[in-house]
Amino acid sequence: MDQIPANTLSSPETTAESARRFQDPQLEWHRLFAEFWGTFLTIVVTIGARVVAAKTGQVSPGMVYASRGIMGMAAILFLGTISGAHLNPAVTFGFALRGNFPWARVPGYLLAQLLGALLSAGVIAAFFGDLINADATTPAAGISAWQAFGMEVLLTAGLVQTILGTASDARNMGTNNAIAVGGYIILAGFWAGAVSGASMNPFRSLAPDVLRWNFSTTWIYFAGPLLGAVIGVTTEWLLKGAPTKAGNRAAQGGTEDKSGA
Repeated sequence: MDQIPANTLSSPETTAESARRFQDPQLEWHRLFAEFWGTFLTIVVTIGARVVAAKTGQVSPGMVYASRGIMGMAAILFLGTISGAHLNPAVTFGFALRGNFPWARVPGYLLAQLLGALLSAGVIAAFFGDLINADATTPAAGISAWQAFGMEVLLTAGLVQTILGTASDARNMGTNNAIAVGGYIILAGFWAGAVSGASMNPFRSLAPDVLRWNFSTTWIYFAGPLLGAVIGVTTEWLLKGAPTKAGNRAAQGGTEDKSGA
């Protein structure tokens, strides 16, 4: 998600330079490291907040979801111009399906995100190994697997729509994009976290499942977000038509011009 100061106007030469840098294979490690590091930071905060809440009782559910949203907002701001700050396989899939991101780059991004997620879960487990189950996303008591699945579809559709929508219109670029996405993550947790955990990220859910070696509900948090991403991309097509150059720049990192093309 492309981030520059709101009062900065880039020239056509700057835009061309951004495209050149994205195509330069020697710079691919910058993007992959950004995805790895950003995913690690966002997920270590997400699962860490849940574990600390279970350990101390001093972190409320609202604080857990606010922490995740604020960390996501910060990551978009400091990594958006490098990799696009996807930090979530459902987002990478959505950008690629939308036509803003090349499919050939998807495997590298997914691997970087997976490694970041696994490392984050490993770090929290090293600190609080006795609470490894506290950071897992599972349907709440009294909630069926299909209800949780439906909630993850709905929440991720809204997340992907928010990301794509704010990445394709010059009016919504810069800090507004980060605020919109971070705010949506917090909102999703507030109203639906008690149902499914409001994961919206397959690797966020997979990482603790690997450590606790329990995959009974993992399918919910893969199938739900991926289907939600498809719905989010579909609604973006219906609302705005074909993908834009601004959306390409947001998905791929770099600077943006203010043409809204």
